[in-house]
Amino acid sequence: MTIETFGQTADGADVHRVTIRGGGLTARLMDWGAAVQDLRLEGHAPPLVLGFDRFEDYPAHSPYFGATAGRYANRIAEGRFQLDGAYYQLDLNEKGRTHLHGGSQGIGKRIWDIAESGADFVRFELVDADGHMGYPGNCRMACTYQVKTGGVLSVVLEAQTDRSTICNLTHHSYFNLDGNASIDAHELMIAADHYLPVDGDLIPTGEITPVAGTAFDFTEMRPTMSDEYGQAGGYDHNFCLSGGRENKRAVALARSLNSGVGMEVWTSEPGLQFYTGAKIDIPVDGLDGRKYGAFAGFCLEAQLWPDSPNHSDFPDAILRPGGLLRQETDYIFSLS
Repeated sequence: MTIETFGQTADGADVHRVTIRGGGLTARLMDWGAAVQDLRLEGHAPPLVLGFDRFEDYPAHSPYFGATAGRYANRIAEGRFQLDGAYYQLDLNEKGRTHLHGGSQGIGKRIWDIAESGADFVRFELVDADGHMGYPGNCRMACTYQVKTGGVLSVVLEAQTDRSTICNLTHHSYFNLDGNASIDAHELMIAADHYLPVDGDLIPTGEITPVAGTAFDFTEMRPTMSDEYGQAGGYDHNFCLSGGRENKRAVALARSLNSGVGMEVWTSEPGLQFYTGAKIDIPVDGLDGRKYGAFAGFCLEAQLWPDSPNHSDFPDAILRPGGLLRQETDYIFSLS
């Protein structure tokens, strides 16, 4: 395990990078955003994730590459929700209409404390203050990364609050399993029988729709870009795994036909946001001098369903004093 200074924020705060190794993986992690900056698999030279070699490119150009997103990951319609009879207005950081990933200064864009670290793990901690970005309650959060035997990158997210609030955290890496410019040679399976249709602002319409007979049926392995939908606007949708948190179980499998690298996703969460990166358009070089354009990487974000606070039949997003939010997600890499 090594800790080094990786850069500085605009206001002069040092940003640190921690390198951990184990299970055939080498992970480089930033305290800015509790983010995965780089991830490598033994026997496979290219990075498994999108990112930058220079810190200054993150605040300028990153669409949440590798970040821990929250206090509420994904979108909330009009940035408004009601809790215990009171209405709250959150930061409208997406087109002035929606609240995305905790707002313009969400937890994915702030420096966390390095609370503990070792050869194969690091634990980041952050207190999100009462009123920040419009959220009620002081929310104490932790993000623990560990690399384990068998190519496992373990991500454990925790949160506690001193006042009733909403909370939904997720890990937001963009994956590319072969190092090519596009994910067009990738296949995917998602263990979900339903998905959430969205409106023009990518807010769920409220329908919970069967995937059978639609372009959203990934219940069997198939190419991510095989249909007209995938090749056009691409996917940025929640797949409904369950009605609430469960014990960690297998929910997705991705692999590249070019490299033979596979990635399983195991999670406790009820939703999986599949995003094919259609909006990626980065004007600077990424890791190892790579160019990042549309479909350069994909996200599989384990989380609650989007806009849950405004839908009574969606998984509950409320966190109460004395309660503990604990989310466990494993990304398991293999090379065939």
